[in-house]
Order: sequence, then C-alpha cells, then structure tokens
Amino acid sequence: MNIDIAVIGGGASGLAAAISAKEIAPAANVMVIEKLPRVGKKIIASGNGKCNLSNVNISEYNYHGSLNAVKVISAVPDYKEFFTEKLGILCTIGSEGKEGGVYPRSNSSSTVLNALRLRSSKLGVDELCSCDINEIIPKKSGFILRSTDNEIFCRRVIIAAGGYAAPSFGTDGSIMRIMKGMGYKISKICPAVAPLKVDPNDIRGLKGVRVKGEISAYSGNKLLRTEKGELQFNENNISGICVFNLAYLFSEYEGSLKLRADLLPEISPQKLFGYLMTLRRERGELPIEEFLTGAFVKNLAVYLVKRSLDRSISNSVSSLTKQEILAICGNIKGLEFKVCGCSSWQHAQATMGGIHNSCVDENLQSKLHKGLYFCGEILDVAGDCGGYNLQWAWSSGIMAGKNCGKGLPNDKIK
Repeated sequence: MNIDIAVIGGGASGLAAAISAKEIAPAANVMVIEKLPRVGKKIIASGNGKCNLSNVNISEYNYHGSLNAVKVISAVPDYKEFFTEKLGILCTIGSEGKEGGVYPRSNSSSTVLNALRLRSSKLGVDELCSCDINEIIPKKSGFILRSTDNEIFCRRVIIAAGGYAAPSFGTDGSIMRIMKGMGYKISKICPAVAPLKVDPNDIRGLKGVRVKGEISAYSGNKLLRTEKGELQFNENNISGICVFNLAYLFSEYEGSLKLRADLLPEISPQKLFGYLMTLRRERGELPIEEFLTGAFVKNLAVYLVKRSLDRSISNSVSSLTKQEILAICGNIKGLEFKVCGCSSWQHAQATMGGIHNSCVDENLQSKLHKGLYFCGEILDVAGDCGGYNLQWAWSSGIMAGKNCGKGLPNDKIK
C-alpha cells in the first residue's frame, strides 16, 4: 500500500490533522490509521459523553510540559472557526463544574465525531481501522509502517496516537515506546487529570464523602498550586476536578508531594474559632462526635474530631479545651495528606510527559526525521480539566496537518 500522508491515530488530534492536511493538499492521498475497529472512540467518551471540546479561558497557566501549547493554539483557528464555521457544530458555554467549558449545543459528543467524519469523508480522507502499527521504518523517500497484516509506504507521517491514558480507547503508549526506540527524548511519564492516591488509613471513614473547599499542593513548605472545587474521597484516593488539576505535579514532585485542604475557605481562622467556641457552649451536653455536624456531613464531622483529638469522642462537647478546639480548627483549615501515588492509567484523562520539545520544531515536525509530524497527547503537553486537553488535540492536529500538507511537493502528489 502506497499513500502520501499517513495519520497514525483516529482520535481528536488525528482527525483534525487529516482534515487539515487534505485541505492544504487536496490531491494528496491522506489516510487515518486506527488500531480500534472505529475512529473517535475516546471522543465519544469525553466530557462524560458531552464532549467538553474547548475552554474560553485559554492561558499558559492551564498547560504543563516542555512544549509551549498556547503558542500553537493561538496560531490556528479557534473553536468557533473550526467547529461552528467549518464543521457546522453549534456550541455553547456550559459549567459542568468546569468554568468556561465549551460544549456542543446538542450536549452530545456524537455530534462532534459525526461532524468530523462527515468533513473527513467529504474531503476524501481514507480510513484504515483495526490496524495496529508496531514498526516505523524511516526511508530516504518516506516511511514504512508495519502492522501484523499490513506494510504501508507513506511519504509523510503524522503521529497522533495519544499517550497512555485510558488504554481501553486504544491509547496504550505503544507508539510512544516505538518513538523512544527511534531515539526520541521522552519526558517523564505519569497520569494527569486523575485522582491522587493517599494512605488509605489517612482517609478511613471518608469513602463517598464530597465536600466543597480549596486544596493546595505543597512540596515541603513550597506552595505549588491552589485549586477550588468539590473534593471527593474514595477508598485510597482523593479526586474531583480541583484534584485532577494538581495531578500533573506528581511527575516532578514524586515522593515529596502533599495536599492541604481548606474545608471552609470562605471563613477566616479567627471566625471559625469563634464559631467553634459558640458550638461548644450551645452543644455542651452532646457527645463530641456531634460537635461539627452542623457544618459537615456526619462522616466528615466525626473524622475531623477523631483526627484532631487523642481521646474518646463519646465525651461531652463541653469537655473540649481551647487547645483541642484550635486543633480541630487547624484540621478544618488545613487537612493534610501525603501523596503516595497517582491514579491508574484506566482512570486518567491525560498523560503528563511525552515527546520532548527538543525533538520537534515550531511546525511540530520531527527534528530527527524530516517528514514526520506529531500532534496531540503524544507530545509533552498536559492541560487542566475543562476542555484544555481537547483544545490542544484539535489545535496541534490542525497545525501538524497544515504543515505536513505544505511540506508535500505538489509535483509529486499521486
């Protein structure tokens, strides 16, 4: 099989890349090669099936890694031009707990995938599904791609195969391993946009508890980042969007990362202490386990007093000393957990790490192999939760496809 441009990976970045490449080089034979039986499976699952396809608040603060994601995003059409004007998708700004998130007006991710496939089909982009590429061989005039059943010669390659997150959608890191074997520098890999593991003994009794608050990541006494939102406690991890946005830090601070949660950020320590002193007076005859049930759900209320006191909580509230109330106040305003791991890849939404910036030029072309381009999650870019990773996928795909198409001499197109 001989083709002009092969796009390895039929996800968000791959489909955007194929469309962009075909628009730039309409006479070129462009093919999307997907290991699963159908393209776009991860798109369908994104945003809980609603496809949080972008965010109106794009900034460098929301992206992490060695590559400047915002520079790429600002150099290509925004979501309005790409999705609404080109693909015909009506979009809306919705909350979903993610400020500024952009969603299809239909509230269905299938709308997005259908529009991408319609545009791709209209342009004449081919698809080859159930084809798992396991070898990439650079040649003088192009590349040979090998799978168990196929050998494909292509003049240009766009690698849009994703990272390691959500392997059930085909992104199992296999192409990343091939790239490493071809001499590419790979930044440290770990799950991003994912729960963070803590010692199960430190959150015993909190499984299923949700509480709004503010959570900060520290390494030693160094404050790394603070997020607000709903915290969710599970058997051995803490999750929620605010925690997801801290998960990328595990890559750099593994072994020294800790979380500190303020469960009542709207109340100052002084006012909280006054409130607790009033509670001591008003609930004096009740057992200590009822001390905080006016502020938190029972499980969390009991957990906080147990963690703060070194005695029985069956004693009366009136027996609490000022020092004990200060201790309770301290845990409410700064409940601390040591991070002992990150979530499994099955529960991660993105990959931290990937092909290092030093291996690609400003056009997302490889510096090691001319004619090979990268886009999407395989590059060393991880965005926050809230549409930032899909925006990176579309934007990097558009840029890689455009430059790949431009790099194909018209007189040699079949």
